[in-house]
Amino acid sequence: MSSFPGSPRLLKGGLVEVDPETAAVLRVIALQYNPDTLTRTLQVQATAGDGGDRSQALRLRGAGVETIKLEAEIDATEQLDDPAGNPTAVALGIHPQLAALEALVHPRADALQANDALAASGVLEVLPLEAPLTLFVWSRQRVVPVRVTDLSVTEEAFDVALNPIRAKVSLGLRVLSVDDLGFRHRGGTLFMAYLRTKEALAGRAASVPLSQLGVESL
Repeated sequence: MSSFPGSPRLLKGGLVEVDPETAAVLRVIALQYNPDTLTRTLQVQATAGDGGDRSQALRLRGAGVETIKLEAEIDATEQLDDPAGNPTAVALGIHPQLAALEALVHPRADALQANDALAASGVLEVLPLEAPLTLFVWSRQRVVPVRVTDLSVTEEAFDVALNPIRAKVSLGLRVLSVDDLGFRHRGGTLFMAYLRTKEALAGRAASVPLSQLGVESL
């Protein structure tokens, strides 16, 4: 569908895989259609719980734990309307797009086999496999390191070879803070930039007089 002449270009949200050592971009997964809603939950990390030390009631152990949930749609209809220009969609439907998302929650097969070989050779401690750093990008104000916590795919239509051609994807993300990554990790640096952006945006929010809350003084 063509846009109106002169209309602003709509930015796409998406996920970016980055090498944490070199900061090289490994893969960019743009959402085909930006979801209409984005659900974010923040859980405070307080020092004292109910009945705890009252002197610690206002202290925070670290950044709030933020989770993000969204639903995205993937559809090959437009590509299938132009089969000559989209041979991959004709041959595989949306399998490649779904596989790119699913790869975010799986270690690579070669890495799994390498770890199995280490275990078989008698290595006492085989470390869990480290995945690339995943960033959730939702405008310039939100570029944040995340871990994919859950991924649900509902395939809704198929071609004659049973390749999916339309699907809804539910994605759960947990924001990784300096508590998870440390200050020197590339992801920790990006989280601190994200936090500072939040503080700058909060500073631009208007503050109203106490009288508007029905209070004259504190």
